[in-house]
Amino acid sequence: MAKAKEKARGDKKMIIEAFTEMAKERNIDRDLLQGILEETLSQLIKKKYGANANSDIIVNMDKGDIEIYLTKKVVETVEDRETEISLKEAREKSDEEYEIGDEFIEEITLDNIGENFGRRLITLASQGLNQRIRDIEKENIYNEYIDRVGEILVGEIYQIRRNDILVLHNKVELRLPREEQIPNETFKGKKNQTIKALLKEVRRTGSGGVPELILSRASDEFLAKLFEVEIPEIYDGIIKIKAIARDPGERSKVAVMSTDDRVDPVGACVGMKGIRIHSIVRELNNENIDLIEYSDNPKTFIAKALLPAKIKEITISEETRTATVVVSEDQVPLAIGKNGQNVRLASKLTGYSITLIKEGGEDIELSEFKEELGTALYQELKSLGIETAREFLEYDIGELLNVKGMTKDFLIEMRGIILAEFDEAESEEILERIRNYEKEENKENSTEKDTVSDDKNDEIIVDFE
Repeated sequence: MAKAKEKARGDKKMIIEAFTEMAKERNIDRDLLQGILEETLSQLIKKKYGANANSDIIVNMDKGDIEIYLTKKVVETVEDRETEISLKEAREKSDEEYEIGDEFIEEITLDNIGENFGRRLITLASQGLNQRIRDIEKENIYNEYIDRVGEILVGEIYQIRRNDILVLHNKVELRLPREEQIPNETFKGKKNQTIKALLKEVRRTGSGGVPELILSRASDEFLAKLFEVEIPEIYDGIIKIKAIARDPGERSKVAVMSTDDRVDPVGACVGMKGIRIHSIVRELNNENIDLIEYSDNPKTFIAKALLPAKIKEITISEETRTATVVVSEDQVPLAIGKNGQNVRLASKLTGYSITLIKEGGEDIELSEFKEELGTALYQELKSLGIETAREFLEYDIGELLNVKGMTKDFLIEMRGIILAEFDEAESEEILERIRNYEKEENKENSTEKDTVSDDKNDEIIVDFE
């Protein structure tokens, strides 16, 4: 008898743990869980007693108890064992005096569930219940975090791998891939420490079907959100971030504007004694941040974006989104920046492909390239008024390609020869325009110009897109 009681307690514990403890730990709605449990027990009954078995299932979530009532009709001769029971069998199972036509009700509780269903069926039911709970848990995780994409989350580092870092947030695993980490930022020895990151993406199909939650510290959006957290005026909408260009961990340019003339957008972002911007810089592993006041005037905006360099002159083309910037010789290194970083970020920030020109540059007479061009083609170019190498480089591509004897390949070759003399590189954009040019186009409709500058200047860098 003691063994039977111990077995019943084991069965009861198995069922209770499957729906009570899991519900608490995994934050699953009680009513939903109760419905799943009733459905699981219904399937268990059908496997044991048949698909037509008449049953009532009562689940008490508060007590963690289950009651199942099987109802059969008392008959003299059983034709359907799923819904009928013989008078003799009914009287043997109960002390009541049943008559033909009565309803026989058999009660199954957690104390005798093992005897009625057997260990195998109970185990299968428990496994099925656990799987349903895991499926709900996965869906709950997806629904909870899909609405939080773009938010900054604070989690705890619990595993550092070669290519990614696993972070726990409310007992849910999130992943910070290497490409979303700030370069040169080391997390060695930081296990169990907190980390801030932007929830960039939620993918449904992760390992084992669990949603994959992707974090980012290298994205422009993470920097924008840090500004929103640290600077109340941005959170309130008084100051707006218009554009961001970023080399994570090294340098960023952030264009801001104020919707209130009384508020200085750059000053508000810096804060008193730089306290606001410094907190962001520290979070980004001491990444340098250039704050730039946005302007609707492209020339003004480009000039500010190229700071700390001082600009002499800017010529822009709205059609091709290109800008030619003239700077004095001593400002060239500042305009370019380390490894071209300053001009590259300025291009990204403004949306213009920026070409830097050194003030007072030299030019070369076109006659110097007469041998490469050939006499006939050289004379054709002269008839167009092209006297120098710079004028050739700046001339309309469509008109050049309509010159007798000029082909796309030869134009590309000649531009390469001339640019090499100036120690410059060709623009990929211009190469594409040459390759894609159609000669049958009406020249009057062609608005694209290869104008780099009206002055005879020395081009330093071409195309920083």
